[in-house]
Amino acid sequence: MFEYMGDRLSKAIKNIRGMGRITEENISDAMREIRLALLEADVNYQVVKEFVSKVKEKALGLEVEKNIRPDELFIKLVKDELVELLGGDYVPLKINNGTTILMLCGLQGSGKTTTAGKLANFLRKKHNKKPLLVACDVYRPAAIDQLVEIGKNLNIPVFTKGKISPIEIVKESLEYAKDNNLDYIIIDTAGRLQIDEDLMQELKEISNTVNIDETILVIDAMMGQDAINVINGFNDTINLTGAILTKLDGNTKGGVALSIRHITNIPIKFVGDSEKMDGLREFYPVAMAERILDMGDILGIAEKVENLVTEDEAKDQIKKLKKGSYDLEDFLHNLRQIKKLGPLENIIKMLPGARKMGLNNISVDPKQINHVEAIISSMTPYERKHPEVLKASRKQRISKGSGIPVAEINRLLNQFEEMKKMMKDLSNGKMNLPF
Repeated sequence: MFEYMGDRLSKAIKNIRGMGRITEENISDAMREIRLALLEADVNYQVVKEFVSKVKEKALGLEVEKNIRPDELFIKLVKDELVELLGGDYVPLKINNGTTILMLCGLQGSGKTTTAGKLANFLRKKHNKKPLLVACDVYRPAAIDQLVEIGKNLNIPVFTKGKISPIEIVKESLEYAKDNNLDYIIIDTAGRLQIDEDLMQELKEISNTVNIDETILVIDAMMGQDAINVINGFNDTINLTGAILTKLDGNTKGGVALSIRHITNIPIKFVGDSEKMDGLREFYPVAMAERILDMGDILGIAEKVENLVTEDEAKDQIKKLKKGSYDLEDFLHNLRQIKKLGPLENIIKMLPGARKMGLNNISVDPKQINHVEAIISSMTPYERKHPEVLKASRKQRISKGSGIPVAEINRLLNQFEEMKKMMKDLSNGKMNLPF
């Protein structure tokens, strides 16, 4: 997501590198490129106009210090304005000490029911909550069955009462949650193909029946600027507390994310970036702005690995890297952890400077990872810790055991030694990053 916009913005900023100072004349081309980049990424016209005006005004008022390059100062300015546009501060989901009630609403096809499961999974993993999914979409065929299946796969309870009044379902779900010590209730409501009076009336009745802590609109990012009208339509009736943008892993330009907060004042709380049940990420404006500008998304990488690597384990590996004692046993363990994160290219894209180094279009063949795993698994524990003992006869045995040619085994060993040296230099601060 945002790759197209990020490429255009990076190109615009690149054009001002090397200039001695910031003037209206030498940033005019960059400002025009930035305006076009945002418009083509489907950012609202009024938002683009204000953004460009602010950046230009602040840039021309900057005093450039001798030890700071003008283009670096300009990039920081663009980043700061992007952060402001995206909402400034991170707005967390409300989580009470006791029971919290959240209602999801949205148009049909926005991914609401799937998002309900992702949200329950997130709350259980990150906040140790005991969620309850409540099936209130009594109109869409198989909607209840879909939520039940999601709950079953996640081992999260789902409250259903068939196709009775959603108001009654919500009332009874509160009693069920109380009796079963469940402390975060997620109500999956019905959607429509468009906003209509019946839909709004039902949502209003649910809001009036129970004390809703969060009313979150789930919206398909691929809607483009129509999303603004949908948000305003819902917000005028039921007072939204936040939005979740789904399908940001699809073919979307991402401009709607830059328009929502500025126009509607509704904070984006999460984005859905994959179809998997862990494919829901908290929305941090700073991290998103940095990713758009190819500054990486280290926070995003950290979120992905936090459930796989303990703090003690991370400290232990840093010590090994510094001492140069990181071995193939450690590498195999890390490799198996990485496989749990999903496609490796998705992680690589989150590294700082990924687009600049041409890594955003990289494709990692999972077979290659499986080959590496097979080779190391065919070694003895001693060989993994002391790869220097791997002479011809041992390599032949490993080749037979893994089904991988000796040439590929040699290539892996050489690459591992190079990687180990690079990681040691990096951890000791002896290596400059290429961005």
